[in-house]
Amino acid sequence: MIRLWLIAGTLALVAQAPIRLAGDWQARAGDEIRHIMVRGDSSAQFGQDVARWRIVGDSLWITLGDGVWQVYGMKLTGDKLTISGGDLEKPVTLRRVGPPTARPDTLAIPEPPAANQRAW
Repeated sequence: MIRLWLIAGTLALVAQAPIRLAGDWQARAGDEIRHIMVRGDSSAQFGQDVARWRIVGDSLWITLGDGVWQVYGMKLTGDKLTISGGDLEKPVTLRRVGPPTARPDTLAIPEPPAANQRAW
């Protein structure tokens, strides 16, 4: 009986473990390599664009400050992240290649839209 409780307790802790999405992510787009910096302050940056992100269940929600959330299916395995759906024609796989850099004070994170403001 004690063994069952230990297993159940361990599973509950694993289920509550935070998803560690922060890092310098790299994706191939044809012959081009793109870097996406994902920070723990809920910001993401690609080029000069800054977005706000959040995880809801097994989905990644991203907004560029246009008043809507773009919702993607997400699978994170170690340093490999695959996103699909949303405005993507096919799944995209990114690889974490390093830690995130600090967000410059000059880059503002977009305000989060309401949860019901999703682009479908």
